[in-house]
Amino acid sequence: MRIASLIAVAALAIAGAASAQSPATSLTLQNAAAAPTAPTVVDGVNWRCESNGTCVGVGRGTEQPATRACRRVVAQLGAVSSFSWRGRSLDAAQLAACNTAAG
Repeated sequence: MRIASLIAVAALAIAGAASAQSPATSLTLQNAAAAPTAPTVVDGVNWRCESNGTCVGVGRGTEQPATRACRRVVAQLGAVSSFSWRGRSLDAAQLAACNTAAG
């Protein structure tokens, strides 16, 4: 009985960890040639970029609105044509404001 309880607790812990993963955080740089070849950390998120300018952010990062996160990332990596922070994608007007404010 004790082993069954331990197995049940372990299964719940694994399920909880899987559901606690943060939603997608990603971006596309306007200038793919400027994509960093090494991972870049901005506000606790480790950004890894491909040569085509597509970047994926890994890590929890700081609690902040998507618009602020965009400005912080753009200041480090350059202008973006798409930006998603924890599953929330910015629209065209928000992207334009982000690129202007950070530049």
